Amino acid sequence: MQKINSEGLELNETVVFVNRVSKVVKGGRRFGFGAMIVVGNGEGIVGIGYGKAKDVSEAIRKGVAKAKKSLIKVRIKKGTIPYTIIGHYGAATVFMKPASPGTGVIAGGSVRAIFEAAGFQDILTKSLGSDNNLNIVKATMNGLMNLKNAKDIARLRGKSVVEMYSQPLRPQEVTSDEIR
Repeated sequence: MQKINSEGLELNETVVFVNRVSKVVKGGRRFGFGAMIVVGNGEGIVGIGYGKAKDVSEAIRKGVAKAKKSLIKVRIKKGTIPYTIIGHYGAATVFMKPASPGTGVIAGGSVRAIFEAAGFQDILTKSLGSDNNLNIVKATMNGLMNLKNAKDIARLRGKSVVEMYSQPLRPQEVTSDEIR
């Protein structure tokens, strides 16, 4: 999937989580922070970034910069995804299923942030396996990046879209009475 340049885009930034870590040294504890950021324009463009620094605001700034570098265009069909897909990253698995209009975004905190930033209105999700927020966010993005449309799949198979969707004619089944 191609990367998108963030120049000229009106992007909304969302902090998914801030992680505080500490290192014990001779004089006490040294604290550091990691921030997971999701940016999106609400029209199918979304990106994630994880920034680390000694200060929360600096970690958020770094996360936003990384998220703007990792923008991708996702496929939105009538406010939802075109078909069911599963995203994997490490031990985290995120199951994503299209939903009928009016359902809303049925998702947990970190997954919800991605779908709202991308502009989805109706989707059903379930997080399976690991409950690590960082891996769940990356599994969600993996699933969204693996979405393909009919033209892409037809091109990979060397067929037209019409050939791909048309049902082949099956020979009529022969009954045992006709064999005798």
